[in-house]
Amino acid sequence: MSSGEPAETKGEAGSVRSDAASGMTVPPPPPPPPPPPLVPACGPGVVPPPPPPPPPLLILKEQNFRRSGGPGLPPPPAPPGMLRQSAPLGKNGATLPKLKPLHWDKVRQAPNRRMVWDRIRSSSFELDEQMIESLFLYNSRLSAKHEEAQSRSPSLGNHVLDPKRLQNITILMKAVNATAEQIYAALLHGNGLSVQQLEALIKMAPTKEEVEKLSGYDGDVESLVPAERLLKAVLTIPCAFARVEAMLYRETFADEVGHIRKSFAMLEDACRELMSSKLFMKLLEAVLKTGNRMNVGTARGGAMAFKLDTLLKLADVKGADGKTTLLHFVVQEMTRSQKSPTRAAEGTDIGTGLAAELTNVKKTATVDLDVLTTSVSSLSQGISRIKELVGSGLSGDERNGRFVAFMAPFVSHAEEVIRELEDGERRVLGHVRDITEYYHGDVGKDEASPLRIFVIVRDFLGMLERVCKEVRGVKNFHAWNPVPNNV
Repeated sequence: MSSGEPAETKGEAGSVRSDAASGMTVPPPPPPPPPPPLVPACGPGVVPPPPPPPPPLLILKEQNFRRSGGPGLPPPPAPPGMLRQSAPLGKNGATLPKLKPLHWDKVRQAPNRRMVWDRIRSSSFELDEQMIESLFLYNSRLSAKHEEAQSRSPSLGNHVLDPKRLQNITILMKAVNATAEQIYAALLHGNGLSVQQLEALIKMAPTKEEVEKLSGYDGDVESLVPAERLLKAVLTIPCAFARVEAMLYRETFADEVGHIRKSFAMLEDACRELMSSKLFMKLLEAVLKTGNRMNVGTARGGAMAFKLDTLLKLADVKGADGKTTLLHFVVQEMTRSQKSPTRAAEGTDIGTGLAAELTNVKKTATVDLDVLTTSVSSLSQGISRIKELVGSGLSGDERNGRFVAFMAPFVSHAEEVIRELEDGERRVLGHVRDITEYYHGDVGKDEASPLRIFVIVRDFLGMLERVCKEVRGVKNFHAWNPVPNNV
């Protein structure tokens, strides 16, 4: 077919030339239909292509062609978001060098909301490009090493314990910040480590199973990771972690005792303040008379006393104007009842005066008595364990002599101090019970907390101070709080 086409073309060309030579104009015949496109083959000839296969077969053929090493079809264009960004250019057209990254969270602009960022002009601040490049130039080699060090977990090497547990111990070793020799010497002598170091060592204490694994390891100790080498060395000391607990107890004993003593003293002062405050007595008298007047004709009238939580309800009873409360009325009446004008002027400072008289009552309201008594009990139990450790647990071994000699005097001193704290605890609890019965009568099981009375007074003092400020701001009480005239 391909050999015939050139002959046919050649004949047509000859016919046109002969017509031109004879001087006759003959219209050219219509052009033949275009031949199918030719595909160059690997051989010398030209072979027409086969008919196009269905699309799935074309895909399969393309895949097979690529596997055979032939050139594949060009890849599809990348999506717009995946296009590679060109390097940023500076003002002079030069490529800007890469700097160290600043990690932040970008905020999307809200088209329907004004934001502070809308007021920032891009030209209002100019960077010193030379300075920022000299300070924060990105060093790819150093950065890669740093990122690798950050992401890489400590190498565990040859280990006996669980890898996760070892990683935690390795972190605690950094908090201890001492060599195995220093820790070993400190445990033998009983001192030489700070509170922070001892607390970290306590967290490193191995379980019974871990002790068995470390003790049963008979290989090369130097092949173990540092954390296991440290634990294995420490475990050669008799009662090693019991010593750590004893040393930590000794280091924190003075601070713990000081806090307990201060809390006991504050509680005793608060009880004395509630027992002796004359201004608080006058306030209770005013509230009692006012309450009985309001309760005339009811079962609540004619009361001889009331529980102190009633003080918190005075602000809930509002007058006809909707803003004057019963507490406002009591404060104003106490002010009016003063005999001299000077004392009457001072009457509106009831809140300030009571706050000054009941300073420790307000502080005591924040004390958790259960925590306080538990602290005394924990000190007692702790010294009992140390006494047992020093007395029998470490006897009969010459290596323990220095630890025992160092801890024995402390044990005697601590026992005496704890007896004093236990006596103080009984005394303070007695005072708290006495002051509660002084105001509430017999204390029953309905008294939720021994210190509830202090919490009530503290909260009431806050309300009273606020109301006194309001009353002070009004020169004429009756003008501010008009009373209907029924005469």
